[in-house]
Formats: sequence, structure tokens, C-alpha cells
Amino acid sequence: MARERVLSGMRSSGKPHLGNLLGALQNWVHMQETYECFYFIADWHALTTGYADTTQVREYVQELAIDYLSAGLDPDKSVLFIQSLVPEHAELHLLLSMITPLPWLERVPTFKEQQQEIKDRDLATYGFLGYPLLQTADIIIYKANWVPVGLDQVPHIEFSREVVRRFNNLYHVEVFPEPQPKLTEVPKLPGLDGRKMSKSYDNTIYLSDSPETLTQKVRTMMTDPARQRRRDPGNPDVCPVFDFHRIYSTAEERAEVSQGCRTAGIGCIDCKTVLSRNMLTALQPLHEKRRHYAAHPQEAMDVLIAGSAQARAVAQETMAEVREAMHI
Repeated sequence: MARERVLSGMRSSGKPHLGNLLGALQNWVHMQETYECFYFIADWHALTTGYADTTQVREYVQELAIDYLSAGLDPDKSVLFIQSLVPEHAELHLLLSMITPLPWLERVPTFKEQQQEIKDRDLATYGFLGYPLLQTADIIIYKANWVPVGLDQVPHIEFSREVVRRFNNLYHVEVFPEPQPKLTEVPKLPGLDGRKMSKSYDNTIYLSDSPETLTQKVRTMMTDPARQRRRDPGNPDVCPVFDFHRIYSTAEERAEVSQGCRTAGIGCIDCKTVLSRNMLTALQPLHEKRRHYAAHPQEAMDVLIAGSAQARAVAQETMAEVREAMHI
């Protein structure tokens, strides 16, 4: 019996960090055991906001290839590929743009939100406006049943479903299934300064960070701002470091750290020492794989190039159906 198909990807707009691992990659690794998975590196999508400086796009593609494999994605279980090596994505995007009403794109919530948030770049471009439609092409060209997303991305999947319905109705043929969002629970993961972990805030722990760099970053993490001195009691509920303990430490360790913090029985450095040790233990398999691929980056790229050929074969089959439906 054929397995249901999953599609997801990451933009090659920077080096992956712990938020990417916990919010997406680990979930993808689990899903490849149950679903037919297609995971890609979205290098074209990186241009929607980063078109003015493309000097590092190839470097970031390679970093993502290394981190996909280091995190546990398996080319024997998933199709791993690079978006720009499957030009059929662009062809489908073009054809979909002929049938998609402009107001549909303008009402996508992230369109206005990102224009307001990203003030240092000119986002008044067709590519930025059309981002959700290219994303739709990415999904439906593989006839994906499921797209793992956080709650904020659900409107994008609903947009894709609307486009699918319009295409199927216009051409009187069910070429595409309607993709469904598969909600993923993203753990709360603050950055080093207490804000959301983000490359744009420069407050991240990267998957490429060495154990020494990770340990040093943990030592500099913001803690409960009310705890000014070693003898002051703290509140773990408002401490970003404790959010990491919830992920990486045992229940017993969390209880000890919480009690020690509230009574000033331990200092913040003691708390962070326990955390960094647990993080390094959890990340050891990833770090070991990453050292190998970092020393042999072409090996990682070869895996993605081979996967791109697999993906393209599927995409070409779909495009044959699309052209037949549209009589072109």
C-alpha cells in the first residue's frame, strides 16, 4: 500500500540553528519512518528577501545539505533535493500565476507582516508577493498529502488548497490533491538574549558550532534579570536558560536546578554547566556526523544532487499531466 507523501523545505538564507533542529529537522527525521518524504533546500525562496546579496547562497545550500544529513535525514528513506535543480517548480509557478487572482496573494498574512518587520530591504517585488504561489508549486508538483508546519504557516497551506481547487475546477480534471497542514509542536526556544532564536537577532546556537563554542554561548545566556547577585533567589519560570533545561535535562535535574535557583542554592554558572553538559550529550551524534560531512562537503552535496534527479523525475510526470490539462 502506497504511503502518504510529505513535502517540506528550508530556505538557504543562513546557517541552521537549534531552533531549526527542534522545530523542523527532528520532526522530519521521525516522519521519514512512516511517510514518503520529500525534503528540499529552498534556494530560490532565499531570494525573495535576500535578492540584493546572493554571494552566500551556495555556501548556505552546502551548510544545509550537511545539516540535513547530520540531523538524521536518510537518502534511503527520503528524497533530499535542491529546489533550483528541479526547474519544473518554476514552470508550474509560472502556469499557476496565470490563474491566481492578485487579491489572494495580497491577503496572505505574512505578506504585510514581513513588509512591516523587515524595514532594511525593498520587498515591493513580484518575487516577494508571489512567494506563497512558488511555495504552492513546491508542494503540489509532488502531489503532497501533508505539509508539516507551525500554526503561523497554516494560511499558506490554505492558500495552496484554494489554488488547487481553482486549477482542478478550471480544467475539469483532478490533477492535484489538496494538501493538508500537519501541525508540528514547536518547543519554546529563546535565543541567547531571551528573544526568539533568530539569525536576524544574532542570538543563535548554530548546528555548526563546536562543543567549545556552544559551551561558551551557554555561559553568556541571559538569565532571570531580577537575579543580580549570586545570593539573590531567582525564578526559573522567567529564565531563558530553564527553557533549555525543559528540553535537554531530566525531570530530576530540572527539579534540582529549579529548587537551587529559587533558594539561591546554586548560581547561574552552575545551572548553565549542567545545561551545556546535557546539550552536548544530546547533540553528540549530530556533531560526529557533522564533522565527517564538514570535512567532505562534496559527499553531502552529491547526496542532494542525486536526490534532485529523483525529485525531477516525479516533477516531470506531474508537469506532463498539467500540460495535458491546459492543452499546451
